[in-house]
Amino acid sequence: MDVVLLPVDSSLWLEPLREHLGAVDAVSALGNLEILRSRKLAVICSRKCPGDVILKTYDFARLARDSGIAVVSGFHSPIEKDCLAVLLRGASPIIMVQAHRLSTSRLPREWRKAIDAGRLLLFSPFRQKDKRVTAQLAAERNRFVAAISDEVLFPYAAPGSKTEALALDLLKSGKPVHTFSERPGSLLAAGARVATAEILLSPQ
Repeated sequence: MDVVLLPVDSSLWLEPLREHLGAVDAVSALGNLEILRSRKLAVICSRKCPGDVILKTYDFARLARDSGIAVVSGFHSPIEKDCLAVLLRGASPIIMVQAHRLSTSRLPREWRKAIDAGRLLLFSPFRQKDKRVTAQLAAERNRFVAAISDEVLFPYAAPGSKTEALALDLLKSGKPVHTFSERPGSLLAAGARVATAEILLSPQ
């Protein structure tokens, strides 16, 4: 398995993301780059969320795994990790953006199988010196996840969290933002759409 460097200035889909990449000149990639042609739906969720939202997110993952839509995420928070486990059992493409440098060592067997099957694409917009996840890198990673996606699902964004702040920034920019939480709050007030898994995954 070879890591490929995608130069920002020579990749049409990366050039518009320069503001999200800062001084990074290239993005490291491992896996099937054709997945980038798919419709891409990002999933970003706070570490803790209400039980009803957890159930809705699990239902979403079960439907998404064979929908043909590429789910994009860092798969770092507990609910995101659970979604990954479900998605890996399906046939749909997956894009995982890591919050550290991309390495081929110690990849889980399930990831390797998905990469070999052309279903999983690993990304990292970070440098070789970024060996470990930090709060700053995780925040930058989530912004990158949102930037490369067509629309973003925030199953739940805790009030006052960095996840909420990201969702509000995306809404201001005009990016389509969805949520499973019907609780009154800043996201709904700013225009986030309460959606079901069926609506999110329906053909467009």
